Amino acid sequence: MKILISNDDGIDSPWLKALVEAFVKNGDEVFVAAPKQEQSGMAHAMTVHRPIEFAEREDFVALGAKKAYFVDGTPADCVKSFLEFLSDEPIDVVVSGINKGANLATDVVYSGTVGAALEGFLHDKPAFAVSIDIASLIPTEDAAQEAVAFITKQLQKGGKPALLNINFPKAYKDGKPQFKAARLARRDYKNAYVFHTNNTGRKWLSVQGEIVDSQKGEGTDVYATEHGYVAVTRLLADVADHDFTDGDIVG
Repeated sequence: MKILISNDDGIDSPWLKALVEAFVKNGDEVFVAAPKQEQSGMAHAMTVHRPIEFAEREDFVALGAKKAYFVDGTPADCVKSFLEFLSDEPIDVVVSGINKGANLATDVVYSGTVGAALEGFLHDKPAFAVSIDIASLIPTEDAAQEAVAFITKQLQKGGKPALLNINFPKAYKDGKPQFKAARLARRDYKNAYVFHTNNTGRKWLSVQGEIVDSQKGEGTDVYATEHGYVAVTRLLADVADHDFTDGDIVG
């Protein structure tokens, strides 16, 4: 398989390198296009008002990748530019991650990790977003190997391309990885903004909210990870309400 790997933590993330090495060890042809700098929270944003710098990264070739680039843009920029311009051969699968920090519940709306995978999915590729609890006790290399084994198994099933969001827990239930299908929980943030000012009167807001999971019952991705499972959620690119008809419009 020809695998394109991206992320939102940036090209120098050790979790990205671990995933590259795991896919190379698996016998896949690996390509890399990742942001020059961290791009967390960029969702599916694209750069449209300035040129996007890119350059090759030979250190990833030394790890076994066929080609690798940093792209000075968003995660979606990385995937889109690689698939539409930088690549001279077809890519089979897009994988984003491993993100150091979970992307659970409604956080998937904001996640650059998911945004990169979504761009691959919009190009009709099977796509996987992979994240891990920020305080996880699971060794980096082990999580990467388990992610690759799971993704490989899913690809062997065939069928139409899917977009899967995968989240590793803090620690495995019973000491071994168990993957569980889950729906999205509902997540919000209490006191999400903190106000700052200086002696000139300039004002700032910074995001420092406390997580509040209002809906995280059994069957959700938050519940699964809190109980030691690797949560797997199938996401859709179609956000239209298909029950909405012309008759719903009044006036």
